[in-house]
Amino acid sequence: MLERIALHQTRLRTPGLGLEGKGVALGAKGLVLLPSLDRLVAWLSVYTREHSLEDLMPSLVIEIVQSKLGTKEITLSFAAESSDRMDRVAETARLVGGFTFTGTSRHFVQYRDAAAPFGYDATQLISTDAPLVLYHDRFTQVYATEKEVGLRSLLLRLMPHVDPSTVEDGGPRFIVAEQGLGPALIHYFVRSRVEGEVAVGEWPPESAFDEGPVRRYVMRIPDLPKRMRPLMARTPGLTTFLPAGPGVAVEMGYRHPVALRACPVFDPNGLVLIRGRGDEPWTLEKMPQMGDLRAFARVELRSEGGADVLKASATRLPEPVRVPLRVVPSPAPWRNVTATWIPPQQLSLLRRIAYALPHQTILRTQVALTERGAFLRSNQGIEAIPLGTFFVEIHPNLYIPAGYDVTPAVAPEVLYRALGASASQVLFINTAAHAIAVEESAFSPLETALLEAQAWEPLVAEEIHRALEEAPVDLKLEPLGVFALSQVQPPAQPEEPQPGVPQLPPGTQPPR
Repeated sequence: MLERIALHQTRLRTPGLGLEGKGVALGAKGLVLLPSLDRLVAWLSVYTREHSLEDLMPSLVIEIVQSKLGTKEITLSFAAESSDRMDRVAETARLVGGFTFTGTSRHFVQYRDAAAPFGYDATQLISTDAPLVLYHDRFTQVYATEKEVGLRSLLLRLMPHVDPSTVEDGGPRFIVAEQGLGPALIHYFVRSRVEGEVAVGEWPPESAFDEGPVRRYVMRIPDLPKRMRPLMARTPGLTTFLPAGPGVAVEMGYRHPVALRACPVFDPNGLVLIRGRGDEPWTLEKMPQMGDLRAFARVELRSEGGADVLKASATRLPEPVRVPLRVVPSPAPWRNVTATWIPPQQLSLLRRIAYALPHQTILRTQVALTERGAFLRSNQGIEAIPLGTFFVEIHPNLYIPAGYDVTPAVAPEVLYRALGASASQVLFINTAAHAIAVEESAFSPLETALLEAQAWEPLVAEEIHRALEEAPVDLKLEPLGVFALSQVQPPAQPEEPQPGVPQLPPGTQPPR
């Protein structure tokens, strides 16, 4: 009675069945048919292992249905919304032996599988007043609803499985102690320096022979020491629980078959303690007021007469405790090396290195020349000048040798105040713990103190009026005419020498 939906098919017979954007047949609801209760628990266990039920909880309904043959089965219905959600649900249902359907009101058809990637449609609908009709390629069945099953009540009725490995699990714990063991356990935790909180819970009488409510101490321990975990698990009258989700915890040594953290059905303001061995859970509708364990420790008082004996007869200031300052080597790496102290015997090396220093190093460095040597400072680091003893600035205007620490290990502010220097002085502490103060005004830029005065030779300029006395050259331009070369005079020709007459050199006079 089912047919496969083809690609781009638009006409469907099942009421409320439509095509999603991917072309998959999908109704408003999804439904999973499970043959028994254990299959339902298996589906919840497998699904909550990787996914949370939080998105399904607003529309999740679990019902026990009965067929015409009298067999009882379980249905789990929810809002379909998308094919991605239906694919996750259908995959889990196939794993546990269930069937997945989709529809809107009463008629539900089989959800898509590998044989029909776009889903199925019913070729003929059954005419019935039954609240549920399922169409499958293997069967078509009509069901009547018997009763609804609450997920919270189902989870509380499930018995946890024995799992001794949870005894060694870390994390917080809830410890419930009977009324007679509560004070002793509190004193034991306080004496062992275990932090935690404690409250007193009340439960109804377990039988008619009880005069009043049953009171138990409920303790929340953030981190129970490992040596105490076996003791809390085996001591009669003490029950330890591991948190399994908001508002729920499972007894240590057991594990719930369903991941309770993925089932948001418990009130986070209350507490449900699920016990093993088939015992009923302990439920606190609202978590009682909790207090620090140390506030409930045993109180011991001294005798009244001892207070008067210990009264002081007089008071005075204590004797000052002063120790000398020491400078010791430190394994810490060098940081903030901004000064160096060059002794007088190394000043000649500084003069030689000055020719190789870059301009930026000279520009950023300040120098103060004293009888103890030269003190150089640079906020950008002084390592470019490899001379003298390097110093680290631990406080404004306070320097100690690089690679050393001061003892006692006081704060730099305390050390600066103890030295008693003024704000206009720069302090340098050497390896012998001796402090040297240099006035701030003594520091000047290195570039101004680097070059020595250069000798120079004066020159006198000639008087300018001698050059002005020379007559200027008067140039005139005349037109050349049509025949410009006609006015050019030929050069004078030298006289030809006569035979027998001696010739005189040019520029000489003949003898008289």
